[in-house]
Amino acid sequence: MLDIDGRFTIPSAEMSLSFARSSGPGGQNVNKVNSKVTLTWSPVRSSAMPPGIRQRFLTKYGNRLTNDGDLLVVSQRYRDQPKNIEDCREKLREMIRTVLAAPKVRRPTKPTKGSKERRISEKKHRSEAKARRRIDRD
Repeated sequence: MLDIDGRFTIPSAEMSLSFARSSGPGGQNVNKVNSKVTLTWSPVRSSAMPPGIRQRFLTKYGNRLTNDGDLLVVSQRYRDQPKNIEDCREKLREMIRTVLAAPKVRRPTKPTKGSKERRISEKKHRSEAKARRRIDRD
């Protein structure tokens, strides 16, 4: 079970783990041990995720989903499998945490009367300064 910020949890039955040999340097350890972990989870079919959070998640991370609607989280940072499993779970937890809070709705504001007056007076001042530099051709 994956606890997300105390609000809801994702059951372990919705996630699946697969293991493979890590790439890169490491000598005999890389050749013998399946330490790379791939966590597969389907946010589309998840019953634990509230609809609003699911929609924000799909909007933000929809490009990372497979054609079947599964999210793949991969970790091969560590040399041992349990640490990579926990790293995958933490990556998924952080992804979900980024979409927990709904974005604030922007309310358009209008300029104040004072700011309008300051803008106009600055324009007049700049115009007068440029007018004094001009040569009168008459």
